[in-house]
Amino acid sequence: MSTTRKLWLGLAALLIVSFSVLLWVGYEVHQQAPPLPTAVVTSEGQTLYTKADMELGREVWQSIGGQQLGSIWGHGALLAPDWSADWLHREATTMLELLARDEGLGPYASLDAPQQAALKSRVMQELRTNTYDAGTDTITVSDLRAHAMEAVAAHYMSLFSNDPATKKLREDYAMRDNTIAEMPHRRAVTAFFWWTSWAAAAQRPHETMSYTQNWPYEPIAGNTPTSTAFLWSIFSVLFMILGIGLLAWHHAVHGSEEKPAAPPLRDPLADLKPTPSMKATAKYFWTVLALFLAQILLGATTAHYQVEGQQTYGFALANYLPYALTRTWHTELAVLWIATAWLATGLYIAPMISGYEPKFQRLGVNFLWVCLLVIVVGSFAGQWFAVMDKMGLQYNFWFGHQGWEYTDLGRFWQIFLFVGLMLWVFLVGRALWPVMRSKDESASIVGLLFMSTVAIGLLYGAGLMWGEHTHIAMVEYWRWWVVHLWVEGFFEVFATAVISYLFMKLGLVRVHTATVGVLFATIVFMAGGVLGTLHHLYFSGTTTAVIALGASFSVLEVVPLALIGLEAYGTWKRQHSAPWMARYRWPIMFFVAVSFWNLVGAGMFGFLVNTPIALYYMQGLNLTALHGHTALFGVYGMLGMGLMLFCLRGIKPQAMWREGLLRGSFWSLNIGLSLMGVLTLLPLGLLQLRAVLDHGYWFARSAEFMDRPLIHMLVWMRMPGDILFAIGALLIAVFVASLWLAQKPQARTKVLARALPEGAPPARAEAVAETV
Repeated sequence: MSTTRKLWLGLAALLIVSFSVLLWVGYEVHQQAPPLPTAVVTSEGQTLYTKADMELGREVWQSIGGQQLGSIWGHGALLAPDWSADWLHREATTMLELLARDEGLGPYASLDAPQQAALKSRVMQELRTNTYDAGTDTITVSDLRAHAMEAVAAHYMSLFSNDPATKKLREDYAMRDNTIAEMPHRRAVTAFFWWTSWAAAAQRPHETMSYTQNWPYEPIAGNTPTSTAFLWSIFSVLFMILGIGLLAWHHAVHGSEEKPAAPPLRDPLADLKPTPSMKATAKYFWTVLALFLAQILLGATTAHYQVEGQQTYGFALANYLPYALTRTWHTELAVLWIATAWLATGLYIAPMISGYEPKFQRLGVNFLWVCLLVIVVGSFAGQWFAVMDKMGLQYNFWFGHQGWEYTDLGRFWQIFLFVGLMLWVFLVGRALWPVMRSKDESASIVGLLFMSTVAIGLLYGAGLMWGEHTHIAMVEYWRWWVVHLWVEGFFEVFATAVISYLFMKLGLVRVHTATVGVLFATIVFMAGGVLGTLHHLYFSGTTTAVIALGASFSVLEVVPLALIGLEAYGTWKRQHSAPWMARYRWPIMFFVAVSFWNLVGAGMFGFLVNTPIALYYMQGLNLTALHGHTALFGVYGMLGMGLMLFCLRGIKPQAMWREGLLRGSFWSLNIGLSLMGVLTLLPLGLLQLRAVLDHGYWFARSAEFMDRPLIHMLVWMRMPGDILFAIGALLIAVFVASLWLAQKPQARTKVLARALPEGAPPARAEAVAETV
């Protein structure tokens, strides 16, 4: 049996087993999710909240931005509190004050340590005791807790209105006045917030931990890390060390079995004539840059809200474009422009691989582009109407704002995008079909490329697996299928296959080497990538199995990065393989940047927050944002840029490449991203981590902490990095524009000849000159 066949069988077995386990975990989450009761009643039988109240509250919360305004169970925006943690702390401290008053002891803060300890013990017992009765489907609370709930609810109803008493707090949270206009809706939101906090503290039946694995850290409520979090954190590190050791052994044994390929004398793609559909992808790359620039502008606006609250340099921007909306569009555009770059690459490279232009392929490419524009404009308009409270709850789920970070699009637009992805799969597949049917040696790597294309299309469908009232633990389960498996999973396989094929097509890598390398890399990545999805779900109302499997397999995602330096060096060295490779210098440089940020952003900063015990304290802080920014743009964004430049080299083969613009863009983007992390996200995240350890999770997200002068200074420190990053984006936009606006250059044979080694044969010099 050939090596390629063995690897294909190993990959198939791995995916079958991994997805089977992942689906089993989903079944367990569904069975053991925190119950949503029919009613919450007092011990005297008074109904405080009904299930309808909690369901309505969730609908309202989603319509105003959901996870884009504060967070729930740690998932969501970094500005405004985590509502679960904030409610839990307010309810616990209110109960302490009420107890102290009822006992005639005076204010709680004035009591001595033994008295405070006694009251804390009673409150902890009250919060951790699970009073859910499956027979009556109700949760019963004491009169003490009912009074505390009423007081906290009054605070929230004031906060979400235009009450002057909470205006300063709204400014600190970057919330517009009258975020929720109707009083019944404000009350319903308090019901939903209370339920999320109840699940965070109430112990699971026959367990000593809450439904959210004791998250958030709140000592008053008895929420401290579980032994499970410690245990599986330790084992995960051992698994990582073992994985790195095995990978290093494999590289030492098999890494240099085959001699590197001798590069051809001239560019194999020099005579490539773009087909009509390949040329039609140019508009996708223009769209990529437009979306990228818009994302940067919205990101700067979103960051600025942290220091001016409802305003931007004195202008009341929140009245027209509130924080929840700018952050929604900022996060969505990050995925959309990167995905558009990769979709365009697939459409460009498929006819290039096969040399076959299917009938009406150009029409399909153009039609898909129009659909993408309609989806962006339509979904963004719907989200504006939803967040501005101009749509109504009846239509919000389908056309407005779903409220789930990265999957905020209304259901209609989600379906539309899924259909668009299926069209993309069809267009790529029909162009690749002649190669996949052939017995060509490259058929295997092309097959893997198409498999990843199919997976990308189908896995977005996971976003259609929940409904408007699906339990939020299950929504989180399916949502991370989209965010992790779609973006971080099979897009990675697609990119690896594309880059390997490109190097193979250029004659820099042997076909067998490329095929084996891609299959092996896919196996290594998927070994941790599929079940590594679960590390996002440690504290989302899930079971202990999620922590055990998530911790064990997510660290395996770090394993391939142990040899990232060798990969980066190999990629960088290829630009010097032949003089004509100067044509591909900047695509390769962006691929090298991908390797660097894979090591730093995805690897180092990813592992920082990956283990259960680390994420217990860091989830929803700026340390997770540090990982998100450096991994999402550093890896996938840089990769999108590199792929775009490669395609543009083929679309405009005779255009003059302004090296200065690309050089400035490359270094501005990389240095700007570094400064953004080092000057703001990292120090701010470390300060928040200390605040969590000292006072509890609620404090690190509170207005009291975030409104400090030091925090404001750190936010302002983002400006140098943001400006440099924006300059880099503008430079690459100008460069792309110059490909169409600048005149065709004259051949520069003499300049290139000077780059040739002394004594090179004339035929080689002529070959190089022909490729310019």
